[in-house]
Amino acid sequence: MPIFVKSLKIPNFVNYMKTAITELLGIEKPIFQGGMAWIADARLAAAVSNAGGLGLISSINAGTEAVRNEIRRARELTRKPFGVNIMLAAPNAAEIAALVVEEGVSIVTTGAGSPAPYMEAWKAAGIRVIPVVASVAYALKFQELGASALIAEGAESGGHVGELHTMALVPQVVDAVHIPVLAAGGIFDGRGAAAAFMLGACGVQVGTRFLVADECRVHPVYKERLIKASDIGTMVTGKSLGDAVRCLKTPFAKQFAKMEANPDVTDEEIRAFGTGSLRKAVFDGDLSGGSFLAGETAGMITRTEPAAAIVEDIIGGAEKLLAQANKLI
Repeated sequence: MPIFVKSLKIPNFVNYMKTAITELLGIEKPIFQGGMAWIADARLAAAVSNAGGLGLISSINAGTEAVRNEIRRARELTRKPFGVNIMLAAPNAAEIAALVVEEGVSIVTTGAGSPAPYMEAWKAAGIRVIPVVASVAYALKFQELGASALIAEGAESGGHVGELHTMALVPQVVDAVHIPVLAAGGIFDGRGAAAAFMLGACGVQVGTRFLVADECRVHPVYKERLIKASDIGTMVTGKSLGDAVRCLKTPFAKQFAKMEANPDVTDEEIRAFGTGSLRKAVFDGDLSGGSFLAGETAGMITRTEPAAAIVEDIIGGAEKLLAQANKLI
């Protein structure tokens, strides 16, 4: 698969990178903002879309009607393309699946399950469906279902993670399918994006860095902990439950891990302890009861900044590095 459709040699390398995903979706820059549950709302999505990327609204935002309101609000804030991320394991997934058709959403990303039950209706509505995958097997399955593109997400990412890491996962998915592939997991700046393009990806999805965007609504404590995080500042919990999640090392996460390691604590008790923990982190900044989801790039965060500056740093930085790559040979 060709990485670039077109790359114009313009001074400063701003706004000119064209790839299969920018052509497919009509966006200016090949970067998605992750559809982070309870976090990705209209304000953040619109800011990323206005900067030339693809902003995403989470379907986990206080119920189906709340998601409808966010979609409509996004349309007031941007005229650029944006999408909705649907967590297919959510209790209201079927309602959200119907909602995106009703609201005329043109782009949907999916995670935590198979989009098979909804693909026929989505394709009939002209929706571009882009599932997140953590293995080649799922990539092939979703391509067969009619996915327009795929997001190959490595275990460096925040939130739900698989076994393979980005450097190994992305080229294997790229080689296995014939539709565009974006890379996610461990991508923070232009260096990570340039590496992803060299692996064969035609775009990147970034979550953790957008947590400290000025437009991101997470609690100030969440942003503070991200800025203070070290290179070993994250951990994975929930693996024993078949639901591995990467988050910041906090009193909550450490207690969760202790409970997992204790054979006297049942799975039901562990799950009860974790119920509502993401909301407590996002809205309350609760270090003892909240799960502060974050990827391994948290250790690279030093400040808050506008979403547009993040988009430009990642894609503009990648363009400059790629333009200079011939100096290495």
